[in-house]
Amino acid sequence: MTQESQYGKWTLSDSDDDVVPPTPPKDLKKPNTKLDPERKTNVVHTAPKPKPKSEPSPEHKQTSEPTFKTEKISAPALGSEARQAAHFNRINPVKHENSSSPAVKRKRESEEGGWDLSSSDDEATSSTSKTNPKKPVKSPPRKKVEDKRPPSPHGASYYKEEPSDFFEANLSTMNHTYRFYLNKVTGIEKKYNTGALHIKEILSPMFGTLKESVQFNYCFDIPWMVKQYPPEFRDKPVIIVHGEKRESKARLLQQAQPYSHIRFCQAKLDIAFGTHHTKMMLLWYEEGFRVIILTSNMIQADWYQKTQGIWMSPLYPRLPEGSPETAGDSPTHFKRDLLEYLRAYRAPELSEWMERIKEHNLSETKIYLIGSTPGRFQGADMEKWGHLRLRKLLSEHTCPVQNAEEWPVIGQFSSIGSMGLDKTKWLAAEFQRTLTTQGKASSSSSPGTSMLLVYPSVDNVRTSLEGYPAGGSLPYSIQTAQRQLWLHSYFHRWKAETSGRSSAMPHIKTYMRASPDFSQLSWFLVTSANLSKAAWGALEKNNTQMMVRSYELGVLYLPTIFNMKTFPVEKNIFPVSSSSTGFPVPFDLPPQQYSGKDRPWIWNIPYTQAPDTHGNIWVPS
Repeated sequence: MTQESQYGKWTLSDSDDDVVPPTPPKDLKKPNTKLDPERKTNVVHTAPKPKPKSEPSPEHKQTSEPTFKTEKISAPALGSEARQAAHFNRINPVKHENSSSPAVKRKRESEEGGWDLSSSDDEATSSTSKTNPKKPVKSPPRKKVEDKRPPSPHGASYYKEEPSDFFEANLSTMNHTYRFYLNKVTGIEKKYNTGALHIKEILSPMFGTLKESVQFNYCFDIPWMVKQYPPEFRDKPVIIVHGEKRESKARLLQQAQPYSHIRFCQAKLDIAFGTHHTKMMLLWYEEGFRVIILTSNMIQADWYQKTQGIWMSPLYPRLPEGSPETAGDSPTHFKRDLLEYLRAYRAPELSEWMERIKEHNLSETKIYLIGSTPGRFQGADMEKWGHLRLRKLLSEHTCPVQNAEEWPVIGQFSSIGSMGLDKTKWLAAEFQRTLTTQGKASSSSSPGTSMLLVYPSVDNVRTSLEGYPAGGSLPYSIQTAQRQLWLHSYFHRWKAETSGRSSAMPHIKTYMRASPDFSQLSWFLVTSANLSKAAWGALEKNNTQMMVRSYELGVLYLPTIFNMKTFPVEKNIFPVSSSSTGFPVPFDLPPQQYSGKDRPWIWNIPYTQAPDTHGNIWVPS
């Protein structure tokens, strides 16, 4: 099926295999690139007319070099190609021009109308040769932009720097019932940051006198990271756990050269195209020990105007000397599971930290750990990681509900991998079976259960605080989207009015199951895992083997640990009330389904018809 719009013309392929990647131009300067964990496709030239050949599956191919230029980037372009495009567009913006006459504008809108969200992938790629392709519209030239900002629809505070009290968290205004927090966002009303946290606060003396720390993450800006530690802790030993290899590893090591207190631990990625996507801090204090599991990369952009999630453990005290190794575990077996997760790295650099964890009392933990580690697992090991780990916990620790098929499951994420040619390949089969598990009686998928997927639309991104560059953290590619148009019928807009964060695009990832009226939750998960088989795992060999490509980590909330039957949903999560027992879902329920005009954000195609909040358009090439 051929689609033509403001995105250009592209063809749907019915094959994910045996595709030769496009060859980058010989004179292209190699940029500081990195494979995004949920988008491993080859990036073709993003002018409006890509070559009409099918693209490889994100689960099976490496990325080629992007075709946008990076010579002018003044700061390190960190992360995926989508993030690099965002950085390039920020420092080299293309202004939206309103000089077209009404007649020309109408013609352009007619020629560049929206793309159809078809549920069929059956048409052959040769269909492009049977049509008369229109001459593609060239990307507008980049013009030198005056340092003048257009009026912001988000108010005068949008362009302001953080006020002096921005980093001063007040513990009395924080709700520690669930220990789930959002990050602070620059440019929104102050009340929507109450009870939220910035990385500077997490690392501050407010939570302990830091002695050493470990930073697990996918993406690092080391000079920026060091500055987030308060001066009195800035030279304390830090281990960085990463998944970099070859040139990108060399660049990371080079970043750390000025900092003698930083050491490295390289995560083993034994299965092709996996990534180290876990985001966790281990903090050792004079007063005890703490674990932070979050969704933010260790870069400034992730802590500025995006919505992120944070779980902060209690301060774990030291056990009495001579306590057995099994002492200090919680009813959720968090200590056991955290040690098993760290053991999976097979890294001597973490052995001392594992011993420290054994010496502390983690019994106050009220969440379950959901991790993914690379490997092929059989037998009982299949249920240790990925979505089968989630299925096992939902089976053992939730109770069946009446009319369970009427309780929808909701997934919210910032990146999407290849789901296959139809929903039965993975999403509506093994993954939906996991998400709909409710007690031991749940033995098969519930086809009648609604699955609502929350992912920002183009208009969500365009009208966000950051404008189009926010889409650099939403790396859904055209090569993946064109193979799974059936998926788009599941999509719902990002809408977070009750939290005051509709304009702060999500990098958080959450999964949950809600009552039919969306007033109750039977469980809630915040995690680093996006919607992909690489992150969650996929069954192989007639369901006798589980294959996982990446490291991921999240925390699962189940009502029974909190002496509840279900979690009540907090209707207005800001300003925070320290006594509330409602669960602070970070977006509005019920989710709002895409309208007929909505399209999912796709990062590597141009958007030129309407300006964003900065008056710019998006030209990734």
